[in-house]
Amino acid sequence: MLSDNWAQKARNQGYRSRAVFKLKEILEKTKLTKIEKVLDLGCAPGGWSQFIIKKYPKSIVFAIDILDMEKIEGVNFFQQSINNIEKIKQIYKFKGKFNLVISDIAPNLSGISAIDNENILDLNKLTINTGFDFLDSGGSFIMKTFQNSNLKSLRKDMELSFKIVQTYKPAASKKQSGEIYLYGVK
Repeated sequence: MLSDNWAQKARNQGYRSRAVFKLKEILEKTKLTKIEKVLDLGCAPGGWSQFIIKKYPKSIVFAIDILDMEKIEGVNFFQQSINNIEKIKQIYKFKGKFNLVISDIAPNLSGISAIDNENILDLNKLTINTGFDFLDSGGSFIMKTFQNSNLKSLRKDMELSFKIVQTYKPAASKKQSGEIYLYGVK
């Protein structure tokens, strides 16, 4: 099964999750190379931060999640809600200076489409606003979202703030999953 292959490949390479290959593919497709100051929103279990530190060891990585995350050497982790990000002094002092903001945030899903879609939309809007506020001019933003009835309007909202907006469905994403990734350049 494909999903088992990605998870196994991640374990074999010492990564915490298959999500690392999603980020890797997007970074390769967008030809993003300037990765110095990174803000990882919704980081647990830490696969994306772990990849950034391994691939770009001179980068500074700040990670935030409401869930706890096992320590990753070189990653500054804060167990907080994205709603409290401006209260975290170590992150706030870099506001407007990050050249990459990544987000793998997803709400807990109830299985009720109307409720889930609204929760996803609210969280996505918060994530886009946070990413935009913390990015420097020309910085890149990568966010997980889901294919649903709000995706088209969410993308249009993102296009109002970002110069470039692209959509990706990485190969490591489960085929049956509705997850999709939005990429933007400020």
